[in-house]
Amino acid sequence: MSAFGFRRMKKRLVILGATGSIGESTLRVVTAHPDRFEVVGLAAGRDAEGLQALARKFNVSKLALAAPNDAGIPFGEQALCDLAAMPEADLVVMAIAGMAGYAPTLAAIEAGHDVALATKEVLVMAGTEVMRRRAAAGVRILPLDSEHSALFQCLQSTASVPACVRVGDEPKAEERIAEVILTASGGPFFKRETIDWSRITVAEALNHPRWEMGPKVTIDSATMMNKGLEMIEALHLFALDPAQLRVWVHPQSIVHSFVHFKDGALLAQLAQPDMALPIQYALTWPDRALHAPVPSMTLAQMQNLEFSEPDLSRFPCLKLVFDALPLGAWTHPILTLANEVAVKAFLAGRITADRIAAVIEQGLARAETDFAAIVRHAEEDVARFA
Repeated sequence: MSAFGFRRMKKRLVILGATGSIGESTLRVVTAHPDRFEVVGLAAGRDAEGLQALARKFNVSKLALAAPNDAGIPFGEQALCDLAAMPEADLVVMAIAGMAGYAPTLAAIEAGHDVALATKEVLVMAGTEVMRRRAAAGVRILPLDSEHSALFQCLQSTASVPACVRVGDEPKAEERIAEVILTASGGPFFKRETIDWSRITVAEALNHPRWEMGPKVTIDSATMMNKGLEMIEALHLFALDPAQLRVWVHPQSIVHSFVHFKDGALLAQLAQPDMALPIQYALTWPDRALHAPVPSMTLAQMQNLEFSEPDLSRFPCLKLVFDALPLGAWTHPILTLANEVAVKAFLAGRITADRIAAVIEQGLARAETDFAAIVRHAEEDVARFA
């Protein structure tokens, strides 16, 4: 029984992307709180064996894979959507990388489920539509990225409500904001005196100094495109204007974001650089857990923290985002889809790292078009640059 005289029911979770780094951290939180959470559905990309092992461990019968498999597990976009929409779910954790997370997110929203969102491409591609459907369905989108979780936590107030969880005519948190500052680790190349992107290897780009993430997100962190996509995600989650967005490089990854309010206050959220913490906050929101899945912060960790403005001349992908945002929302899907095609090509050894920015720039030069055309043109550019 709680202090208020009622028994807390377990929150039933569907986790899409269960075998990846976000899924692993989510299941670590679930394991740490067996009285609070129950996993009722699991999905992954193509790792049938890993998914089945998790199903046995957490006693889950509803499974799905993005890719065909020999294990008899339902697969494909519809299978992922069916899992996201299953009626017994309370919260859908969306951690499928890239474009594959878009349709299942909409399916979860249409089914009336709150979504804990790690797949930033969903909002970057179609944030206006996703947030419109969220409001119409009366559900919440809870951010899982450490930076957006930090903003979300700083915006919590008894007087106003962040846009991503606002229902009806509640007071708007964004009306109190002067600017938000997303922090960035800088990736593996920030401290290099010079960066010759044409010579950067895949292994170098995957060697992140702070975070363990999937390959696509790790490459985006190396180019700092990840921070650009997070800027767009923040626009939609918190109903911001591009002029309200800034980025500071913070190599220690202790301060996860700042909110500068119009009254002059500057609030920051500090925590260990471990994804289990923002995931736990999203899963327990609007409550807070009574214990942490990682060691507590120490005073020593909070000394000698460094912050600096990013040098956009050294990170052309991030510069493209800063240049594109004032042009309008039509640039958002081009930025994410062209980047996704280019990063896959770089990981496969088809293009050099400097061509990632070139593919994105070519996409922006063509101006507004539909999703399929963006992908087709980006693939044509990759072939041309190969």
